[in-house]
Order: sequence, then C-alpha cells, then structure tokens
Amino acid sequence: MRKKILIVITGSIAAYKALYLIRKLKEKDFFINVIMTNSAKKFITPLSVSSLSEKRVYENLFDLTEETEMGHIKLAKMHDLIIVMPASANFIAKVSNGYADDLATTVLLASKTKVLFVPAMNINMLTNPITQKNIKYLRSLGYDFIFGNEGKLACGDYGLGRMSEPDDIVKYLDILFDKTKPLDGIEALVTAGPTQEPIDPVRFISNKSSGIQGYLIAEELAKNGANVSLISGPTNLSTPLNLSNFIKVETAEEMLKVCLKKIPKDLFISVAAVTDWKINYNKHKMKKEEGIPKLKLIDNPDILKSISFHKKRPRLVVGFAAETKHLTQNAMKKIKQKKCDFIIANNVANSKEVFGSNMNEVAIMNTKGIFLKLTKMDKKKLAIKIVKEVIVPSLN
Repeated sequence: MRKKILIVITGSIAAYKALYLIRKLKEKDFFINVIMTNSAKKFITPLSVSSLSEKRVYENLFDLTEETEMGHIKLAKMHDLIIVMPASANFIAKVSNGYADDLATTVLLASKTKVLFVPAMNINMLTNPITQKNIKYLRSLGYDFIFGNEGKLACGDYGLGRMSEPDDIVKYLDILFDKTKPLDGIEALVTAGPTQEPIDPVRFISNKSSGIQGYLIAEELAKNGANVSLISGPTNLSTPLNLSNFIKVETAEEMLKVCLKKIPKDLFISVAAVTDWKINYNKHKMKKEEGIPKLKLIDNPDILKSISFHKKRPRLVVGFAAETKHLTQNAMKKIKQKKCDFIIANNVANSKEVFGSNMNEVAIMNTKGIFLKLTKMDKKKLAIKIVKEVIVPSLN
C-alpha cells in the first residue's frame, strides 16, 4: 500500500532541503502532503513546494476552503508519518508545550501518527538547556529525532545544529517501512565506542575506538526489527536510526551500571573498547611543577563477563576482541574466560587501518573455533553480514 507522509516545513535557512526531500519521496512513490508555517515562507515559496509535490500547500488554520477540502483533523489522521523538516527551536518548543496556534502545531497536537523531527538551528540554540529539555521531553513521549553531523553553520559558527541530509531521511523511511524484519520483538543491548577514565579534571586515559562499528551494528539490528538500546562512550558520531534507547556515558563503571539496568532477554553485543584500567581521581589539576606523578592503575569492571555470568544472562552474548598478535589464540582464550557465545576478533596491529576507518576485517569464533571469516570490507557491509549470518540464525 502506498505510504502517506505529511511534511511540516518550519522557519529555517535549511528549508530549501525540504524541496530535495519532496523530490526524492515522489521518486519513491510516496503520497505527499505539505504544511508550511508562516516563518517557512520567508525562506522558500509555497509555489516551489507545490510544483514539486504536485499538490496544494496547506498554510492557514482558518482558511475555510482548506477546512472544507482537507480539515486539520483529517490531516492529523490520514498519514503514516509526519516529518518536521527543518524543525526550528521555536517549533520544537511550541510542540513540547502543547501549543496549537497555527495549522502545523494544531495538526501535531491532534495527531496520533508517528512524528520525526529533523532539527536545524544554531549550535548555541541546540545546546541551550531549554532546547535540550524540550527534545528530551518529546523523545520520552515517543517522538523521533534525526540530528546532523557537526559542520559549518549558516551563521558562520562550527558545530552541531546542521540539519540531517534528505538522504538520511529516505534511509530512515526505508527502515521504518521495511516489512521483512527477522528480529521483530528481539530485545538487544549494544555497547560502542571507547570509555574515558579521568586522571584529573582535564586529563583522562582512553583508547582509539571511534564507535563506528558498534553504531552500525546497532542500526542494522534496528533495521531488522530489534528493539535496540545503544550505550555509547564518547564519540563524534550521529545517533543511529530507529533506536529504542540511546545513552551516552564516559567511564567503564557508568557503562556497566547502565548495562545492568537494561540487560535484555535476547541479545547483548559488547562492541565497546572498554578501557581496562582506571586511576585514582585527583580532584585538582596535577601541576607539572610538582614533578612526574606516579599513577596507580586499578582494574576496571569487566562488562562482557558481568553480563555473561549474570543471573539474567541474555540468550545470546557476543563480544569483540581487538588483538595485535596471536589473534585466534587470544580470542579463544577470551571466549572461554568470558563464557560468551561468539567472539568477533580483529587484528589492530596497524591501528590506523581499523580505528576511525570505514574498513574492517574480522574472524568470528564460537567455543569450537573459527565460525566465520569476513575479509576486509566496508564496516557497514560487515555489520550487515554479522547480523544476517550470525545474529539472526542464532536467535531464530
């Protein structure tokens, strides 16, 4: 059945990107309606939008002709998805506080349809505690958000706030409306990225993990229907699409605490490069004049082992092993010590080819030895193969 999408365009310099999205969605044969706020019309014209959508643009809550042809309640009920793109800080604040003072906010307040916000604003507006509170509240109500990567903003600033690209929205829709989902109902927990263990208020020890592989695995699990919680150490990556939960932490202890609260019944994949040791924290910055400090390393908790030995152990537990030598031997030792079902091992002797790179190659092992070898490929393709050839068969 042809999917119906309502696009709400609000006031932002990024509004022109909505035109490209409309064209892409028409090419994929989506049924499109568009609402423009008064602010949006300061950046692009209703004529441009209607020319691409091949339909009239809805603008005014009190237009009697519009109410006769397509009332705001019908607009609120008839679609499979509402996309607010771009979503300004002002519009997000209005929806968060239940305003219904124009056609767009009235439709959203009257609708039970899934809503996706695609924010676009200055970095200071985005990171303002008020905006963050509004976003957090809307997320708690089930609204989805897609954020863009860091970059140069229209005002000249650099940082977060750029709108996600239309192609990312199309990707979201492909996942949302994909009916072949072999992991429907599966509860999954994934860890990704490094952890940072503070030495003092300005220093920490960590590792080179970028989080790319873990994020891609989490997204691929969600694409296949799983309810995915992603626990991430510090990264510069955009939040993967369609997650049930996304929680950022810094230290190994913080990551373990969240994992123990969210142990799923089905699947745990420990992709995170957890820093093996921590240091007794100094609450004041250590000064060079005081001489070279003696740093005593203390063991960090073993998250993979903690989950694997837990009384609520998931049905399937998968770990990662980054090794610089004796890959097979060390990985087999780890799988026995941690009592997990699979270990995904990769050689990081040349770390620049793995950490931060989009390429990877791995050997996947079970308790009997190498189960599957995946030669060097794009990390996205690797995530697809891991989910398709290891996770799905093991859980079905």
